[in-house]
Amino acid sequence: MIRRSRLFGTKTRVTFSLTADRPEGAVSVVGTFNDWTPGCHQLVQRRDGSRSVSVNLPAGEHRFRYLATGGLWFDDHTADAVDNSGGIIRL
Repeated sequence: MIRRSRLFGTKTRVTFSLTADRPEGAVSVVGTFNDWTPGCHQLVQRRDGSRSVSVNLPAGEHRFRYLATGGLWFDDHTADAVDNSGGIIRL
């Protein structure tokens, strides 16, 4: 799930969330905003059992995917769009 919160100026805080049980192990969100670097934005376990991470992004189009332990890549279908390259967020 993706949540957005407008910040000052042209920035938006985007929160990427997943359930705690799927997939197992560590999960990072990687994309154009972090040069597709695994581990840079790793999802953290929350009290309610979910996992999430927030990233402050400028206006524009951003591509992303999730990368889980074992090299499992997957998409978030709550993104604005999903194509063969992954999810797209438009801010």
